[in-house]
Amino acid sequence: MAKAKAIMVQGTMSNAGKSLLAAGLCRIFKQDGYRVAPFKAQNMALNSFITKEGLEMGRAQVMQAECAGIEPSVLMNPILLKPTNDVGSQVIVNGEVLGNMDARSYFKYKPQLIPEVMKAYDQLAEENDIIVIEGAGSPAEINLKNDDCFVNMGMAKLAKAPVLLVGDIDRGGVFAQLIGTVILLDEDEKAMVKGLIINKFRGDKTILDPGVEMLEERAGIPVVGVAPYMKIEVEDEDSLTERFNGNQEVGLIDIAVIRVPRISNFTDFNPFESMPGVSLRYVQHAGELKNPDMIILPGTKNTMEDLLWMRQNGLEAAVLKAAGEGTIIFGICGGYQMMGETLSDPMGVEAGGTIRGMGLLPMDTVFAGEKTRTRVEGTFGTVQGDLAGLSGTALEGYEIHMGVTTIKEGAQALTSIVDTNVDGALKKADGAQRENCYGSYVHSIFDKELVAQRIVECIGKKKGIDTTDMTGVDYQSFKETQYDILASELRKHLDMKRIYEILNEGV
Repeated sequence: MAKAKAIMVQGTMSNAGKSLLAAGLCRIFKQDGYRVAPFKAQNMALNSFITKEGLEMGRAQVMQAECAGIEPSVLMNPILLKPTNDVGSQVIVNGEVLGNMDARSYFKYKPQLIPEVMKAYDQLAEENDIIVIEGAGSPAEINLKNDDCFVNMGMAKLAKAPVLLVGDIDRGGVFAQLIGTVILLDEDEKAMVKGLIINKFRGDKTILDPGVEMLEERAGIPVVGVAPYMKIEVEDEDSLTERFNGNQEVGLIDIAVIRVPRISNFTDFNPFESMPGVSLRYVQHAGELKNPDMIILPGTKNTMEDLLWMRQNGLEAAVLKAAGEGTIIFGICGGYQMMGETLSDPMGVEAGGTIRGMGLLPMDTVFAGEKTRTRVEGTFGTVQGDLAGLSGTALEGYEIHMGVTTIKEGAQALTSIVDTNVDGALKKADGAQRENCYGSYVHSIFDKELVAQRIVECIGKKKGIDTTDMTGVDYQSFKETQYDILASELRKHLDMKRIYEILNEGV
């Protein structure tokens, strides 16, 4: 059976737009009748996803798989690094936790992972016509080039994939980005770069044309597209996401997410962004909090240290004050753990030791060595307080956490869920609630249309606001429309005829 053809998208820097362009190419190839799959050998991100098999992978490849119209698989992201601090990460291989490593130890260990990367890639290549590979960071990090076993040019060589190099004009200096990157490549690497793409362009392209001509002349590589700055609502996973610095204006319904330093799975809250009249704001300082209708404590890679950060900068006190005044507080995963009375880490999974929690929910959390990874579905139980309208609403999502939480007298479970990874699994209670404080381990709990909609309706009822025109949409259906818009825009601005030629000519 013939192996798939491959094309690789690399960038001049992080957040140059590699993930989005790779996703758009996946959608275009799918629309053109090809079996296509995304691939990123090594991803570093705190936003992750649990597959139907209960395995963990980066969300960018999930989004790209959705663009390709296929089920996400860890084959698409065999190595996932989840930073635990400034110098170390949890290393996940084929969806399973290998362990924590500092950067130096990981670089030394990386060559041993080449067989795992190629096993995953080869299986995808046997099952598809085209593989769209995404790089990471920049291929011109000269201090890291010797360790590039399978990230950028290392992966391009392994897959024999021609490279499209993407630069971000929105940040300025795009010509220096692209030409500088090409200059710093070895000659054999430079020969693999078959096209340049200027990304996130705003304005009149004819003004840019002279620069494009000079870029092609100096780099010796054709520019195959000038992609516009696109305001498309798709999931991102990069710590440089523009969502965090977005609109801070307060809507009729105002939801504030506490932006802790190690925030993870912030895609959990995207459904609210598509609802008219609803503002979703990310807050780092107590002065930014204002008077929201609901405060969300998000997931985090280090619950204890992020809670201490909130304690030191005054955000914990501000949240407790808001809770005392009746504001709805909703915690997800690590944020849910923070809401308890104590957090204990006897095995040193996070920071070690025991600290007091926020005391909003009567429960204790102990961090264990084994990670819970599963997809779930179920319903909200009898919900108390202002969110009583959620009672009986269906939900689905996934769990991914290290802690075990025990609820004490004075609280009741928030949901009833079933592990969809296990045939015949029994229902189990999840989360906790007391008055206007709610928490759950389930990521993507707001994704189903009725969940986000009923939360907004409950808040509107409390405020005496008509929320009829604030109806949500089925988030999965909404994403499909966004993927089609992405493909349509890229077809207008990329030279797809030349990109198909690059794909077919290979290296």
